[in-house]
Amino acid sequence: MLYYIFRFLEQYDIPGARMWGYVSFRALLTLILSLLISAWFGERFIKYMKRRKIAETARDHDIDPFGEKKIGVPTMGGIIIAVSILVPVLLLGRMRNIYLLLMIVTTVWLGFLGFLDDYIKIFRQKKAGLKGKWKIVGQVSIGFIVGMTLWLSPDAKIHENITTEKQGMETVVTHKSEPVKSLKTTIPFVKNHNLGYDDIMSFCGKHKTAAGWILFVLMTIVVVTAVSNGANLNDGMDGMCAGNSAIIGVALGILAYVSSHIEMASYLNIMYIPGSQELVVFLCAFIGAMIGFLWYNAYPAQVFMGDTGALMIGGIIGVGAVIIHKELLLPILCGIFFVESLSVIIQTQVFKFYKRKGKRIRVFRATPIHDNFRKEDKDLDSTCHFIFRNWPERQFHESKITVRFWITTIILAAMTIITLKIR
Repeated sequence: MLYYIFRFLEQYDIPGARMWGYVSFRALLTLILSLLISAWFGERFIKYMKRRKIAETARDHDIDPFGEKKIGVPTMGGIIIAVSILVPVLLLGRMRNIYLLLMIVTTVWLGFLGFLDDYIKIFRQKKAGLKGKWKIVGQVSIGFIVGMTLWLSPDAKIHENITTEKQGMETVVTHKSEPVKSLKTTIPFVKNHNLGYDDIMSFCGKHKTAAGWILFVLMTIVVVTAVSNGANLNDGMDGMCAGNSAIIGVALGILAYVSSHIEMASYLNIMYIPGSQELVVFLCAFIGAMIGFLWYNAYPAQVFMGDTGALMIGGIIGVGAVIIHKELLLPILCGIFFVESLSVIIQTQVFKFYKRKGKRIRVFRATPIHDNFRKEDKDLDSTCHFIFRNWPERQFHESKITVRFWITTIILAAMTIITLKIR
């Protein structure tokens, strides 16, 4: 809204109006505004939730040894995050940008899905919340919408990079002069950085392009669902998911910025994506909202994000990566989310496998994997055999676990960006 107002005033030479045309100015202003909104609105939201007694119920001590300190803490804090993202973006973003619209739709869609889950848990007194199949339907649906929009929208185009040799020594990267619909995506550790979904489907002959787009849509669904669930599983300790997501948001913002800058894209030999600079504005709002939410969510938490925040956060990260054609970098960038999900899958499948044989065997003390580090030996099920019973050797406080997971995510984020120069 403000973007269009000041761009209109620019033609009348109003002092300062020209600054609104710079992405860097709007992005930093969005970050500051989202941080202030989350801090201001967060305090009032917490007080309101406490007055209405909409709070976390008693936690199982077998799962959370620090749970007795968290009774009565308001939940559904994802509303704080959503408001802190949407208000600055609506004020400072270019609303005609297809990528920005997709991010807004994703935020609202998955935020509402998580809200339904939290609402059922709190007001309907159903511990399981929204049925798992409906969560999957909601995640798959937004993944399908995003994938199809990027396929069919005439505005979702890129300039493919072309590598040429100059004098047999220096490598020069240029981009096609005309934007095109492209099925290429960035893949780490290979010379030309690109992998085409249509190339994967080359066995389909003349239909390989259509088959490639179908594969792209399916990949988008998988990415959005996987990252959304990974973030949800990571949300188990005070400040854990918010801190990790803020770090991931910074890395995605850097990738979005270099993808929107033709000279930087040429230097890094990646695709130039016109319009992706609006993702930088959105991701700055995302980062500001995460940092502001951490003000209240850091140990000891004054509010929990709930599924309202966790599902939304994962969806934002997944869709943002797909838009800038960096979805194949997510296993590195979101390594913590990936390991959290993998630990749950391994734990569940191993237990089911041995249960059919009449044995009770688990791999870890507890899952998701962050719970493994705060589970004491005396709290383990004596009727069950644990493969990694003595790892780790002692229990850690959740604040130490959280900070170490943050450090790990910082390393993974740095590695993700470095992959652009490692071939």
